[in-house]
Amino acid sequence: MPIVRVELWPGRTHAQKAELARAITDAVVTIAHTTPEATIVIFEDVPKENWAQGGVLASDKR
Repeated sequence: MPIVRVELWPGRTHAQKAELARAITDAVVTIAHTTPEATIVIFEDVPKENWAQGGVLASDKR
């Protein structure tokens, strides 16, 4: 059972997550030769103050 974790900044709509879940599931089914029912996609919203790139918190970038 493939599990795909997607970490994003908050702010995506329900519709955006639904579309992304369908696209990810389709890709996993095609490439990994599994079924949609066996494919799990987990979305985790990560606040910008908990995300850093290049040593700088995303919440501090302008």
